[in-house]
Amino acid sequence: MATLLYITAHPFGPDVSCSMAAGEAFLEAYRDAKPNDEIIRLDLYAMELDADVFAGWEKLGSGIAFGELTAAEQSKIARINELADQFAAADKYVFVTPIWNYSYPPALKRYIDAFVIAGKTFRYIPDVGRVGLLAGRKALHIQASGSFLSPGSPDERLEMGHRHLRVIMEFVGITDVECLYVEGMRAVPERAAAIREEALRRAREIALSF
Repeated sequence: MATLLYITAHPFGPDVSCSMAAGEAFLEAYRDAKPNDEIIRLDLYAMELDADVFAGWEKLGSGIAFGELTAAEQSKIARINELADQFAAADKYVFVTPIWNYSYPPALKRYIDAFVIAGKTFRYIPDVGRVGLLAGRKALHIQASGSFLSPGSPDERLEMGHRHLRVIMEFVGITDVECLYVEGMRAVPERAAAIREEALRRAREIALSF
């Protein structure tokens, strides 16, 4: 049995969002194909990862003891440790995001900063350097954009969402990273319904071998 971490960074649901709709289609097909796997859903918009977390980390880094932090800082730092452990324990990852200003929403960046932690998802080895600890895992990124930004498109160079997420995955040792680009709904609105249906079909197809 494998554990799939399903991570959404979107303020809207599948009735509005094409990426969220494709994500739900993926999950439905995945459950049918692998009914014994555990699926853990994380809605990053429902999480609290705010300034108290990073203020607490800064204090710990300067030598202040954990017990000297405020109660809010202690609670939220403990939550970061939980999230990092949860990420490290999973076998597969699905990220669902929109493209905002050529990248993903800030909620995902806060989450990345919660699981990219030395000793949990990577470590440094003298004379070797940084080594990711999550080798052998796999990740899927479902990313929707109103325009065309995927490889081969005229604006490919502007896309920073999946490119950055891929770098982060490789940083922690995950090299099997796929992206389902859902694109063009605003650029060619007359094809929006067809683009959505094709995204759902591809999501289901990917789920069968994920």
